[in-house]
Amino acid sequence: MSRISDIDPELTHRLTRRGMLGVAAGATAAALLGAAASPAGAAPATGTDASATGRGRPVLPPGRLGIQLYSLRDKVSTLGFAAVFAELKKYGYDEVEFAGYTQGSAGPITLAQLKRLARNHGLTPIGSHVGYYASDPNAYTFAQNLTKVLDDAQALGLKHIGTASGPFRYGSTVDAWKRAAEEFNTYGAAARARGMKFYQHNHSDEFGFATDNPKVRLYDVLLAETDPDLVFLEMDIFWAYAGQFRFSKRADGTAAPFEPLDYVLRQPHRYPLFHVKDGVSDPSNEFGYRMTDVGDGDIDYQRFISAVTRLRGERPAHHWQAEHDNPVESFAFARKSSAHLHSLREKC
Repeated sequence: MSRISDIDPELTHRLTRRGMLGVAAGATAAALLGAAASPAGAAPATGTDASATGRGRPVLPPGRLGIQLYSLRDKVSTLGFAAVFAELKKYGYDEVEFAGYTQGSAGPITLAQLKRLARNHGLTPIGSHVGYYASDPNAYTFAQNLTKVLDDAQALGLKHIGTASGPFRYGSTVDAWKRAAEEFNTYGAAARARGMKFYQHNHSDEFGFATDNPKVRLYDVLLAETDPDLVFLEMDIFWAYAGQFRFSKRADGTAAPFEPLDYVLRQPHRYPLFHVKDGVSDPSNEFGYRMTDVGDGDIDYQRFISAVTRLRGERPAHHWQAEHDNPVESFAFARKSSAHLHSLREKC
């Protein structure tokens, strides 16, 4: 899931030997992109845009298109997983990312049945979002029921298990995020012992600054203080660019620009999963964008996906999950998003 309400309601919004990660573009990023423009100033990347389609090979790696099922929660809760999976396969999806394992009025379903349904429809369960922590002692979260979270993920055959909660459990100071990072390292070690990767999915708040050190971006603390072999990231590209819009300046007004893509190009192995959601540039909106169906907005996915998949020949290493927090019609969103992403071609 990737919506503001997913952030734990208790939230208000190891700088160590590994050091802080900067936000300036690395040499690799510069070589690939030159002076990259913000997507807010880029032309919309629509399925009929001549710059997005062409004779080059597909931008999207084969077999790597998924969808976050939160986008289809209305259909899952009424029609059930089987009907939803059947539609997704028709639309050309290869993978699904879960946002819960129940199907509402469609009736009870076991994890074994859910795994079998996905397989029977040619879909690979690639990951799942579970809460980080909650005040309810019986809550189903990493902090309070790690064994159950991992048992369920293993029963589904997941390769990745993660959270869409921000690391704000202890606050927004540098030390608070160091503490959260240590917990993430613990979850990552436990997941690796089960043959899985633990990951954290961002919203825009993660790109804000520490309350006790306004020169330090919190996302950099997370990267620096988590073990890169244990803790991975699922970049929600829309929310990363919303963070770029919101936090391009520090509290004192000094400039602090960053390019989300540069984070990925510097450490591509840390980003096995991405959320592909689109937005129309709107500076009057607090996030800088109005969310829309993939292909109808201003985020240049031809550029973004091409840069990632070209990097050191790592095309097979990444998974791309379409998502919309509140689509007007969820099946139409899923169909349109798949068609657009499959239409993108590398520029010759």
